[in-house]
Formats: sequence, structure tokens, C-alpha cells
Amino acid sequence: MKQTVLITGAAGYIGSILCEHLLDAGFKVRALDRMCFEPSLFHLCANPDFDFVLGDTRDEKLVPEALKGADVIIPLAAVVGAPACSRDPIMATSVNLDAVRMITRLRSKDQLIVYPTTNSGYGTKSGDVYCTEETPLEPISLYGTTKSDAEKAVLDSGNSITLRLATVFGISPRMRLDLLVNHFVYASVTDGYLIIFEKHFKRNYVHIRDVADCFIHCIRNESAMVGRTFNLGLDDANLSKEELAEKIKQYVPRFFIHYSEIGTDPDKRNYIVSNQRLREAGFEACRSIDAGIPELLKGYKMLGRGRFMNV
Repeated sequence: MKQTVLITGAAGYIGSILCEHLLDAGFKVRALDRMCFEPSLFHLCANPDFDFVLGDTRDEKLVPEALKGADVIIPLAAVVGAPACSRDPIMATSVNLDAVRMITRLRSKDQLIVYPTTNSGYGTKSGDVYCTEETPLEPISLYGTTKSDAEKAVLDSGNSITLRLATVFGISPRMRLDLLVNHFVYASVTDGYLIIFEKHFKRNYVHIRDVADCFIHCIRNESAMVGRTFNLGLDDANLSKEELAEKIKQYVPRFFIHYSEIGTDPDKRNYIVSNQRLREAGFEACRSIDAGIPELLKGYKMLGRGRFMNV
């Protein structure tokens, strides 16, 4: 019998890829989203194992109905990123934390939660020592704080697995250009230049389809992974901003990069991450930055002229 997976925020950047992967892997998918962006799931509507619920993950009347019959819950709905959370901190707290706490309260203890948080919680480490799942969290933004607090709530509720995602990259039906790899590649082919502050700051990265595959791995290996947290990233993609930009320049030679010695980046995160625990649990991200850059370049050709651009 097919398992049913409820995904909140299913029409978002990760959700629109995850729904596709779950269906391909033989799961039933119930997607919940309030559709604040353009539709990204039309291509799944012909699949009889796909169902859609229009609504808000904070709606305490709607969510219990959506939970009925679900074997697995993946709470993806979130206000993502430090700038977005700073713009509307009340909404960010209610979606990122309060709604997740509500799900942990309303769900049956037999329903597995696989919760995606962020390795942004590692904050401003030196970038020289690998952060593991045992490294104390020191979030430096409301985004990092709400996600770290929600992770604790999920783990404390039992029957759960949490994934601390590296910075995600890759094409999605609900595209995001604010993520570092996606942004740098976009700048290389539109503006043709980029000004980088604190070029030595490091981050870990992971392809969006590796993220989707890892969720499936967690569901299928629940008994061996439940109750634990796992970093999810590419081991060979602990890169500084300079290293990332220079890698992109290999594919876009005309890309002009200026490393500014004056000014600072408001995003002070600087850390490298070990993904050994997840590898020992049987999963390893495999889609490289070098595979992702051509994918992004191909996708950006489809954007055509910008909505407000004349060239």
C-alpha cells in the first residue's frame, strides 16, 4: 500500500521538486499551499496520486483535515532567508515556528515528521573547523533562530527526523534567485559582473534534487534515522564566495568579479560543514556544483527579457 506524504509549502522552491520525486518513487502526495506565488504544480495534476489543498499552514481548522490519513509530514512552509524574515518578523515567526509547533501538537505520534531546517544555525564559525550535528547552534538572524527553535520542537515531539540543509542550488518550477549559487550564476549572464564583500566567507551547498532524494531516503530508512539530526550538503562544496565565483567564471569567461575591500556583507555566516553522519546513514549528495552551473545557465535562457527590462 502506498504511503501518503503531506507537504506544507508544497508549491515552493523545494516543494515543487519534492512532489515530483515522491510521486516518481511511488508515494501519494498531498500538497498544501496558500499559493502566494504563480502556480508551479500544474504538471502534476494528471497524476491520480497527487492531491492539492489550498490553504495556510497556520489554519488550525484546515491542518487537522490535511493531516488525516498522512503517513509522513514534511513541513516545508516557511518564510525563507534573513531579509524576508526581517521584512515581516511577525509572519516569519508564525509560519516558521508557531505553525510547526501546531503540527507537532495535532499529528498522531504514528505520523513521521521529516523536517527541513537550515545549517544557517551554525552562524559565524571560523570557516576552518567542520561543523557537525553536535556543534552548538548560534543563529545570527530571525530566520536562523525560528528554524533552530522549530527543529528542537520537532525533535522533542518524537518520531521525527531533521535535516539541516546546506545552501540549495538548481532549477525549480518556483525559482529562487536569492540563493547564492543561483544568484551568482544569474548575475554572470545578466549584469555580467558581481561585487563581492568578504570573499573568504565559506558556505556549504547542495543540489535541490539531492534534497528531494534525501527526504525519500529518510522515509524509507525511518527506523535507522528517527530521532536524529543530519547535515545535508556536498562534502566537496564547502566553498568560499571567491571559490564559487571563480568556478562560475570558468563557464562564463566574460563574468567580471570585483572583490571589494571596502564595505561589508550583512550576511555574516561563515562555516564549513561535515555531512559524515548522513553518509553513514546511507545517503550522500551526488550532484555537483559543476553540474549545477550548466543547468542554471540553460534555465536562465528561458527567462528571456526581464518583465521591466527593454533589452
